[in-house]
Amino acid sequence: MMSATDVEVMLREITGETLGAILKLDVSDEQKRFVASNAVSIAQAHFSEYAWFRAIYADDVPVGFVMLYLDQDKPLYGIWRFMVDQEHQRKGYGSEAMRQVIEYVKSLPKAGELVVSYGPGEGNPSPFYERFGFVHTGEWIGKEKVMKLTL
Repeated sequence: MMSATDVEVMLREITGETLGAILKLDVSDEQKRFVASNAVSIAQAHFSEYAWFRAIYADDVPVGFVMLYLDQDKPLYGIWRFMVDQEHQRKGYGSEAMRQVIEYVKSLPKAGELVVSYGPGEGNPSPFYERFGFVHTGEWIGKEKVMKLTL
């Protein structure tokens, strides 16, 4: 089984040539309630001036998707979407991609914190975010719990 130590994990722009492969990426049925499809995310990104999105690749294989909310005027930086395809989970690709996302946000003007929200329930992604130092704030955005990482 390949792992992140065997391949180069990269965040790449999505092009017309790669879009189809990114749209085919999916999470398990149990995880679907926690993250929107990549098609919905990419559509939303095209109508938001604050969206920044990339495909997650392991070498030349698309394995996931990330979308950030970046408002440099406030500044407000958040993870809007983050997913790794069900066939590529537990290989370290998501962890390496998250490390790269955090480093990217740290490079932005006045980046003091990075926020993420998630729907509560069995199998939610909060343990994944906690491994990177995200902590619960006690706040809610709609029906989602908010976590933040001080950068």
